[in-house]
Amino acid sequence: MLEERAHVAAPASVAWSLLTDTQTWPRWGPSVRGVDTPSRFIGAGVRGRVQTAIGLWLPFEVDDWEPGAYWHWRVGGVAATGHRVNPLDATSCEVVLTMPAWAPFYRPVCRVAIDRIARLAAVQTAARRH
Repeated sequence: MLEERAHVAAPASVAWSLLTDTQTWPRWGPSVRGVDTPSRFIGAGVRGRVQTAIGLWLPFEVDDWEPGAYWHWRVGGVAATGHRVNPLDATSCEVVLTMPAWAPFYRPVCRVAIDRIARLAAVQTAARRH
């Protein structure tokens, strides 16, 4: 298993919301252009479609779920990325994206995604303080 991780200057709940709110995925996921799901927030067993950066729609299913902490999905029937939030304290957390060992080519995409998540979470947290 390969992983990318980042310290996030925001509470774990803020990072988790970004990871589970399908409306935010195109803002932080460079490989995601759109999402079609029955509900805005994902959960255990949720199925939907994700539009890739090249416009192709692929089916997905959330196949592993730990509320508030971790989710993993299969895209196009293939094991894809895992998304974990580790609380550090009341105001910060660590976000970890995992990918299969056979997908090292996807590592730079995950790096961009995790950096965007960290920035978006920090901005949301700062906005709530003002």
